[in-house]
Amino acid sequence: MKYATSFLFKFIMTTTILWIVLGLFFNVSLGDILLTSIIISAGAYLGDVFILPNVDNFWAVLGDFGLAFVGIYILGYWLFEPQVSLDDASLFSALFIALSEIFYHRYMKQQIIREKVNDTSRKIITSNRMQTEFSKELNESEDD
Repeated sequence: MKYATSFLFKFIMTTTILWIVLGLFFNVSLGDILLTSIIISAGAYLGDVFILPNVDNFWAVLGDFGLAFVGIYILGYWLFEPQVSLDDASLFSALFIALSEIFYHRYMKQQIIREKVNDTSRKIITSNRMQTEFSKELNESEDD
């Protein structure tokens, strides 16, 4: 349930930003905004769940900026009206999405990823460190 809630939060955040930037300033239809938001949110959420625990917040935000810019540009090429400037629309949308991702990543690390780490700490911790032991044989051979 926590993953569904965090995805819904990300989807609403992305949709709101795209509606403000693309809808109000570039006159993109609501249907195109929703489709773009679903695709961008799903791709970015997978990265947040699997990649965010292993990287710093700066690199995760940079990755989200790149994903949003390229994703909006490619989807806009197929979905948006020809009079929309894809460069500007993608840049401004990706910039505001990246700024909001700073706060979203903090939420993810405090609420979702922390619980994931706590779940794994309850398991038996195994180590990959191995040692070689040397000892004298207890049963000496009869030849001695």
